[in-house]
Amino acid sequence: MIEAQILVNQEELERYREGVEAFLANRIDADRFQSMRLQQGVYGQRQEGVNMIRVKIPGGKLTPDQLTSIADVVERYSQHGIAHITTRQDIQIHYIPLKDTPAALLHLASAGLTTREACNNTVRNVTDCPLSGVCPREHVDITPYQNLAVSHFLRHPLTQHLPRKFKMSFSGCESDCAQGMIHDLGVVAVHRNGKFGFKILAGGGLGHKQRQAITVEEFIEEKDLLPCMEAIITLHNRYSNRKMRAKSRIKFLVDRFGAEGFVEKYREELERTRAALKEARNPAAHWSAGDTTTPCDNPGAPRTVIPQKQAGLNVFPVSMPIGDMTVAQMRGIARLAHDEGLTELRTTQDQNLMFVNVPDGRVPAIREALGELGLGEPATGDDVVACPGTTTCRLGITSSPILGAKLTGGRHDLRMRVSGCHNGCAQPETGDIGIYGEGKRLHGRLVPHYQMYIAGDGRRKGALAIKGPTIPAARVEAAITRLQETYDRERKEGETFFQWGQSKDTSYFKDLLADIATVAEADIQSVLHDHGDEADFKVEQFGGGECAGAAQETVAANFAEAANERNYRNAFLLQRKYAESMECAREMGRLVGQSLLFLAGEKPVDNLKDIAALLSKSLTEGSNLGDQLAEFSATLDRLAEDYDDGAYAELNSAMDYWVAEAGLVCQNIDTQLDLTVSLPKVAVVEDKKKVRSSI
Repeated sequence: MIEAQILVNQEELERYREGVEAFLANRIDADRFQSMRLQQGVYGQRQEGVNMIRVKIPGGKLTPDQLTSIADVVERYSQHGIAHITTRQDIQIHYIPLKDTPAALLHLASAGLTTREACNNTVRNVTDCPLSGVCPREHVDITPYQNLAVSHFLRHPLTQHLPRKFKMSFSGCESDCAQGMIHDLGVVAVHRNGKFGFKILAGGGLGHKQRQAITVEEFIEEKDLLPCMEAIITLHNRYSNRKMRAKSRIKFLVDRFGAEGFVEKYREELERTRAALKEARNPAAHWSAGDTTTPCDNPGAPRTVIPQKQAGLNVFPVSMPIGDMTVAQMRGIARLAHDEGLTELRTTQDQNLMFVNVPDGRVPAIREALGELGLGEPATGDDVVACPGTTTCRLGITSSPILGAKLTGGRHDLRMRVSGCHNGCAQPETGDIGIYGEGKRLHGRLVPHYQMYIAGDGRRKGALAIKGPTIPAARVEAAITRLQETYDRERKEGETFFQWGQSKDTSYFKDLLADIATVAEADIQSVLHDHGDEADFKVEQFGGGECAGAAQETVAANFAEAANERNYRNAFLLQRKYAESMECAREMGRLVGQSLLFLAGEKPVDNLKDIAALLSKSLTEGSNLGDQLAEFSATLDRLAEDYDDGAYAELNSAMDYWVAEAGLVCQNIDTQLDLTVSLPKVAVVEDKKKVRSSI
């Protein structure tokens, strides 16, 4: 587990409390508060006045005491009484009144849990194979590397204002149970030619225009892992579309540049990040070839008790239907873990929980104790994942959890994935049978439908599912039953559903389900209702999702990138790479200067001298900032010809003061801005003359 001091920051929680009070008192507007709220993992619901809190569980690993803390928050503050495990190994708590969210976050923080950057355009919760550290097949316990990514990128200036969210996964062997194929960035431990290292995937994604990730690196050494990850995130930050939200995920960069062009851009950036992160330390880890004779049957998590690579110990999966846990169940599981001396629990991508390190002799006792809580191991047919859909989500179109609770994977234990909209939080394109909700007009009436996906698997030898027909929601159970029966009848000996389905094409499934998909006008009344709803179907409008921040993201993003350039400037200086360091200083000036121009209502220009000249004319507040920038530009030109350590040190100090003062000016122009994370830690004096460079 990651240390609490890395995850939790009490000062920012106090700022959030002050922000909630200010918003409720109408002292800050909704846009500014939304950005603050999302940064702390507090998401709006369909229901007015209540919110969802998303708790980040890095790698899905948490302690029994942390599960108890989550139960406390549900019991004290939620109006619903249930916590929900997500496919990203988070835990979500719904129906919390806004006024109670600061207290809820503080209670979670007391247990070492964070919600920071669980929402918004940031690096989201980092997932890994749920069997990390205990799987006989793995080359390495991937946990330390996943922790490295979490620790490095959490609150990192580079990741505070990305064009869109960024999702990462880590797997300990080539089986890739964490499904790197569908992630913005996938890290897979590999053994090649007698050496150990990592394969790097990038540009995967589901939802709107799903894509399989491309291979960016077939093999890299441990020392290059962090620079590699930062290079890919930097590409996203620099080139992804900030104006069109629907096309701002990194998968669209692969489309834009082409696979080869994307890799070329990545290699250019890698040279820079490799140098800047030269002094970064790698985790100490033990590598091995792994036991490839051990089967790997289920992505996400095991479906039965299985032996660990540690002799005499076992993994014990616990089925949580649709990912929901009651307060009594959470407290009971935590108490059971304490009684058995088990110090770690894990959430999984199939919305279940797991015990690890269960001694052989204690398996029956744990099974019995779980039964008393109304829980047990996964049963054949219950591998059903569902997102909250229209129960709480502002983007939901159909009632996915109500339908999901009705479904079964049948006697072949097929993986069922049910999403309430095309964003696909239940990962329908990776299920044996996956569906997502949408509305469709038939005979002049709006009818709830589910788009079908068939035979997907997000692991190494898998593929995204084949797109099937769209089926009225009222008939989707019949369509699923027909698919299962057809597979059962047609399959060859030992043929999996994935193998059977991938051997077909879209037309096969369209023909197979044609009569179920087609609705005659006389039958329209029979398909007008969504599951669990007696009223005619309609798509509610709630103003869209809340992944994007406030309108001032242009300025905040520039300051965040300038802070990252400042880090690189200092790193290159320590390595005596003066030209590279000075280029970072120029970029700092350009980014901050453009932010000032933006707030002054000026069109953007790129040249540092042009920016300085325009600032001198357009700024009323902080009017000497343009003159100072012009001085910095001239000094950088002079140092490029005749470098001097002392002069460059003075310049850097002066520029840091300048950036800090520019940040205050920006926040005075737009009082809704919060640049706290991105400003240099220097004391900006009131007398602006003292801030001027002495160069």
